[in-house]
Amino acid sequence: MLRRTIAARAAIDVKDLSRRVVAGERRAVSRAITLVESTNADHRRLADEMLQLVASQFMDKLEAKEPGSSKKLNTFRLAVSGPPGAGKSCFIEALGKHLTDKGHRVAVLTVDPSSTISGGSLLGDKTRMDGLSVNPNAYVRPSPTRGCLGGVAEATYDAIQLCEGAGFDTCVVETVGVGQSEVDARKMTDCFLLLLPPANGDELQGIKKGIVEVADIVAITKADGSTERLAKATQAEYRKALQLIRPYGKTGDWKPPVITCSAVTKKGIDEVWAVVEEFVVKQEPLLIERRRGHRVEKMWESVQKEITRRLSRDPAMRERASSTQQGVLDGLIAPRLAASNILETWLHAEAKAS
Repeated sequence: MLRRTIAARAAIDVKDLSRRVVAGERRAVSRAITLVESTNADHRRLADEMLQLVASQFMDKLEAKEPGSSKKLNTFRLAVSGPPGAGKSCFIEALGKHLTDKGHRVAVLTVDPSSTISGGSLLGDKTRMDGLSVNPNAYVRPSPTRGCLGGVAEATYDAIQLCEGAGFDTCVVETVGVGQSEVDARKMTDCFLLLLPPANGDELQGIKKGIVEVADIVAITKADGSTERLAKATQAEYRKALQLIRPYGKTGDWKPPVITCSAVTKKGIDEVWAVVEEFVVKQEPLLIERRRGHRVEKMWESVQKEITRRLSRDPAMRERASSTQQGVLDGLIAPRLAASNILETWLHAEAKAS
């Protein structure tokens, strides 16, 4: 174990890597994200150390530039979600070009679903952003879900922090795109932009979708050519539907607007971003507080996942869990009681070891 840890540290100098990330080196950012995505126990310890170093160096950099600025909203995080066929990748390509032309540095984190059979993922979103992928002021990184629900990957939050530490002032998170359960992206971003294709259902269907309830802005895509009239009709439907939906969380007097746009003609892209900027100006105090809450949520989420990892790595606990699992299979032990027994046994063993 000690030999593996020494080998891992020899291969990855986290101090040097964190310095290069904060210096804005793209290859260092990619390597850092690969490190935080690793499930190797030694890599995870190195990733924890690196994330802390990047965060500290980034805060120091902000304070040196303007005292007190580390407590302001210096970066912006946008979640882009929607059902398959809404044109998320094409929209982000157009929006990213619009932002880089305005002087922004944009990081795009795309999340692709992993196969439940092979565990593999195509990671094809980047191929649909060929212009943005080679833009010197943009960075595109695809990641697999690896079984995570909620539309994002386990390491997406950490990847956002690394990109911000590297100097990207706008981070765009493109969710998986399954349609109704991608609200976890809301827990790590400032604004939730929902893209919907024309004729995406009637008013009732709009109300039924849980994802509509968390949207800060709704954009109807493909408003060009033969589908432009249909997009306008869909816009009218969702405007009426949103009047019947209670706002998610504390959003003050903000009412989610419904806009039409086209990634092909670029019509409406500037309007979408103007509405996003208006949202930030009106909601900035709330967004700062929301980010504080995001950090706490991430802490407890990490605690739960780390407990599961440690349980699975302990040989004695794996044996105990196997025998308990057999009791659950045979219907002799209730699943919740079995879980409590496994956890209590592990905590007792941990207490004795310390």
